[in-house]
Amino acid sequence: MKKPFVTILQYLFFLGLGILFVWLSVRKIEAKQWLEIKAALQHARLLLIIPVFIMLLLSHFSRAIRWKILMEPLGYKPSTFNTFAAVMIGYLVNAGVPRLGEVVKCTLLSRYEKVRADKLVGTIVMERAVDVVCLSVVFVLALAFQGSVIGDFVGSLFGNFFKNNAGKTSVTKIAVSLSALALFVGVVYFLLKRFGHIDAVGKIKNILKGILHGLQSIRFIKHKGWFIFHTLLIWTLYLLSTTVGIYALRETAPLGIGGGLTTLAVGSVGMVLTPGGIGAYPLLVSQLMEVYRLDKDTIGNALGWLLWTAQTVIVLLGGLVLAALFSYHNKNKQPSERRAKLTDEDIAPI
Repeated sequence: MKKPFVTILQYLFFLGLGILFVWLSVRKIEAKQWLEIKAALQHARLLLIIPVFIMLLLSHFSRAIRWKILMEPLGYKPSTFNTFAAVMIGYLVNAGVPRLGEVVKCTLLSRYEKVRADKLVGTIVMERAVDVVCLSVVFVLALAFQGSVIGDFVGSLFGNFFKNNAGKTSVTKIAVSLSALALFVGVVYFLLKRFGHIDAVGKIKNILKGILHGLQSIRFIKHKGWFIFHTLLIWTLYLLSTTVGIYALRETAPLGIGGGLTTLAVGSVGMVLTPGGIGAYPLLVSQLMEVYRLDKDTIGNALGWLLWTAQTVIVLLGGLVLAALFSYHNKNKQPSERRAKLTDEDIAPI
């Protein structure tokens, strides 16, 4: 009962956070501005949303292929369809409960393929690490090409946490943050070593061993070129889909690919903050449009909600359709016998 209760609390927290961001993004919009938002959307080139849908779907498919490449060093070769379906279903679950989708997609794949869910966790961690690097590159490029426009905006988003009351960078805050992180890692390591004989702690150790085993896959990737290609393709499709979405609104079309780059950078933060970016994504995009001297309450909200809706529709429709097809595709298969309990022989010690 405890685990479902915690899951429900987590869901309610992030849903509440999303609702808060929705309220923040629309609370100051007056009746006249709602009419302006409606007019902007009515005059938009909505046919351009079709290629946005296609590019987003292709990016998810490319992500599935990249995941397969990461699994190869572990000796796993799941079917492309099952891998793609697992990725889309994972996105669908993440839209409701953050991070639960990662567990679900590993579990689904292990059910009908000869893979072990615990070892796949390491590949997920590696994927996220690569994505963090890619997002950092996007921010650097955005600052390089649009720094004169968004420099202060990005600084206000990320720099305030490490500033003191005088508005200057606080060395103390940085030192405390790093010390707290080091202390946390040290405490976790000590607890695992000291109480490893306890069943609950032993299970955690086994899970961590599985993660470590999966992380090793990056060192032994057989097709490194294809891995890099799909990584670049995923983020290029993200950029292009965002840029085409910007062209859909006549008022934002002049921003071009530079605007697409900054919107991708800032909007990605919103996708992390709340389930599926609800509320947070449109809010951050609308704030960004103000930097480009566009009305954030009308044009900004119109663009933010248009882009967020396109991404959400793909996740919802793609996830639901592939969830149904996944069951049908595997109806004649028996659950994999490889979903065995963890053993010391399967996983190297920490």
